[in-house]
Amino acid sequence: MAIHIIIDGYNLIRQSCTLSMLDQQDIQTGRDSLITLLAAYKKIKAHKITVVFDGADAPVFSNQSDSMKGIKIKFSGQGETADAVIKKMASSEREKALVVTSDKDIINFVSSRGAATICSTEFEKKILMADYMMVKGVRGEDEDENGWKPTTKKRGPKRRLSKKERQNRIKTKKL
Repeated sequence: MAIHIIIDGYNLIRQSCTLSMLDQQDIQTGRDSLITLLAAYKKIKAHKITVVFDGADAPVFSNQSDSMKGIKIKFSGQGETADAVIKKMASSEREKALVVTSDKDIINFVSSRGAATICSTEFEKKILMADYMMVKGVRGEDEDENGWKPTTKKRGPKRRLSKKERQNRIKTKKL
């Protein structure tokens, strides 16, 4: 099943140390740096990626929806917040969606709709690690030819996570 990664753009930028410094200098530079980082990640992992920004800070001549370097960019419309756009997208995607945000309101809403979530700082670590691994030519553990490894370790119901937590873990491992 393909994953659609929906990113709360300004939340990720402002949670990141490097991107937030660029954002403080110029908001467009922060957005462009995030798109460049995500484009490099998309070359490694071919997931569908959409970044949602608040329309109040949109460039003057921009459309509400655009695409740059294979990353879909959406700005919220007049009188609408990026949070509302993310919630709407996650509601329609349901199990296919992985929402990147640290906003508790969005996390609770999209989780109730069946979408997986990951906090912005954790996602940034994953994309930076994937970029580092591509530069170094290291192959990840989850890219083995056969996904199953035989083991004698017992895992009974006592240690088993809930169904929602297991699905969330599966989606985040694909990152």
